[in-house]
Amino acid sequence: MIEAGDALARLVRDEGTRVLATLVRVTGDIDRAQDAAQDDAVRALETWPRDGVPDNPRAWLLVTAKRRAIDVIRRETRRAGKETEAVMFAEPGHEPAETVDDDLLRLVFTCCHPALSVEAQVALALRTLGGLSTAEVARGLMVSEATMAKRLTRAKQKIVQARIPYRVPSAEELPGRLAGAAATIYLIFNEGYAAGAGADLVRGALTSEAVRLARLLATLTPDEPTVLGLLALLLLQDARRDARVDDEGRVLLLKDQDRGRWDASAIKEGVELVGRALRRTPDRPDPYVVQAAIAACHALAPTYADTNWDAVLSWYDVLLRVQDSPVVRLNRAAAVAERDGPEAGMALVEAIEGLDAYPWWHATRGELLCRMGRPAAARAAYERALALGMSAPQAAHVRRRITGLS
Repeated sequence: MIEAGDALARLVRDEGTRVLATLVRVTGDIDRAQDAAQDDAVRALETWPRDGVPDNPRAWLLVTAKRRAIDVIRRETRRAGKETEAVMFAEPGHEPAETVDDDLLRLVFTCCHPALSVEAQVALALRTLGGLSTAEVARGLMVSEATMAKRLTRAKQKIVQARIPYRVPSAEELPGRLAGAAATIYLIFNEGYAAGAGADLVRGALTSEAVRLARLLATLTPDEPTVLGLLALLLLQDARRDARVDDEGRVLLLKDQDRGRWDASAIKEGVELVGRALRRTPDRPDPYVVQAAIAACHALAPTYADTNWDAVLSWYDVLLRVQDSPVVRLNRAAAVAERDGPEAGMALVEAIEGLDAYPWWHATRGELLCRMGRPAAARAAYERALALGMSAPQAAHVRRRITGLS
């Protein structure tokens, strides 16, 4: 019964982003749309177990949420014209799939509008498109919940005050918007690929949505290296989805995965896209293209032992020149540990600043300390990682590592 309830909650959550995107369009207000979508989800979880899941869950959610939004508008004010606003979408009818697709892309461009600060774009994307709570967004971006709440409020106010349009930009505007759109889609994928909290390691609906949105961007700008690199990276990462957990739902690290379960067609497409993107960036590498090249090194290795760590590290060195960050340095340190041993990797990990609140810095330390034969220190590092929060499958993996310490 619990499993059935979890599956139902997952269905409602996964459909929620598309429903929210359409609600933002029809209400013109992100807060109002989120409130209606939340009420809609609660109603679905109350009625579907009793009445059965509708044949078209998204259509049910959309119709119910629109009606809820109409009720809210009518109660908010009696001023002239407001009733007309509600009546404009009082009869929702059927939403064609194409409309929903456009709504999602519009919401991406709204969240990543250049009038918003980069911090606001990231926060708003995770909150609206990623479906994270304010607390989850705050934890992921390593700020307090109160700070994040203020940041989100300011971002939404800015959208209203600056009259940021809810639309896909014109061809002339696209080049100035692609960086923000790419970052937004990348963040959506990351939350789906390795959920920061909750019962699932992977939120497949989010990763699939991110890939689909990246394809839409590639259709709009077929020769743009950033977009080609983004799509390649997402395909190469998502190709491993089915191999990342075992039959009991336990996390499998890259070295333990059955590569026969990787999606060969996605890998082929991703590698071809990497090649196209590299040919378009001969002078200044694009960060997404370089990350995709790293992913391609892993995807093309027949076994983990065959991984070309020299090539991986070479690409990480390129990435550091165009996108130097503590997380990139951490990932490079992990690759150094694979090639040169845990002591070499640990020296690099310890030199990284700014990641004390990042659970994976501590988890990496725990893994390397374990390999170095220092179980007490490894235990402390693993426990610190757990205290900072992660998804249930990831936490279970770390606890198994602790249990295995001698």
